[in-house]
Amino acid sequence: MRNVRMALKKRGDRTRQRKEGDMLASWLMLTPMLVIFTLFFILPLLYTIFYSFTDWNNYSLGIKFTGLQNYKNILKDSTLLIGIKNSLIYAFVTVLLQNVISLPVAVVLSSKLPARNFFRTLFFTPSVLSILVIGYLFSYILSSDNFGLMNTLLNSIGMGPINFLGSSDTALASIIGTQVWQWFGWSMVIYIANLQNIPQDFYEAARLDGASAIQQFFHITLPNLAPSLKINLITGMISGLKVFDIVFSLTQGGPGNSTETILTLMFSKFSDGDYGYASAFGIAFLVITMLLTVVVLGIFNKWEKRLQ
Repeated sequence: MRNVRMALKKRGDRTRQRKEGDMLASWLMLTPMLVIFTLFFILPLLYTIFYSFTDWNNYSLGIKFTGLQNYKNILKDSTLLIGIKNSLIYAFVTVLLQNVISLPVAVVLSSKLPARNFFRTLFFTPSVLSILVIGYLFSYILSSDNFGLMNTLLNSIGMGPINFLGSSDTALASIIGTQVWQWFGWSMVIYIANLQNIPQDFYEAARLDGASAIQQFFHITLPNLAPSLKINLITGMISGLKVFDIVFSLTQGGPGNSTETILTLMFSKFSDGDYGYASAFGIAFLVITMLLTVVVLGIFNKWEKRLQ
């Protein structure tokens, strides 16, 4: 028995040493990423929070602590309200259209359609292009001048030119259209990956029970797409709220602030040298994004519980 106890003790010591070695190796591998994360995210965030409570700008020699004054000014800033409204409209409309288009396209391209790989590549390709490149490309396509492709086509059928980017009535909708075109292929790929993991036995059993294609979609396909729906909606919403590049390259917030977003306004405040106020803009944007993310996650979690 003594030998057995000694053998068990040695085995326990080796197991504990192995676990300690694995833990040390894990921390050694994590340390570089933790250092990078701290330097490029945690510290800038803390500095931004600090400066949001100051009057730091290009026009005074020192920095004074002003408390909540920047945040009070934000609540009185009508331009910021326009930026928040445009950001919310852009985020929700873009995400809605992007998924309404990409989901049925993914279902079709998951079937045994001839040349399906060609169409997958065709629809996905715009998402790998730079947003600035897309912006400058569409600034010519949507131009109100004679060389604009869209207005050339409209003129050829007698509909006359439309000032897509120069009118406050159409500018934001035009920007949304460019981003739906660019990113629906990205959502499509995520849906296709999820669709390929749905067991075909479900569909075979449903067909034996006489279920139509529409019934199969709503009772089998859609419930099993909950993970990819969550990914597409949450990432799309966050990307929509922080939209900057496409607006800057197409309209720079114009005409007349009609396409200003939270980040374009924050950029203009930084450009004007009002760094403390711009920092408060950034923190306000972070809080709004976090609140909306929590709301959307809560809705999806309730939906997934109902499906279980």
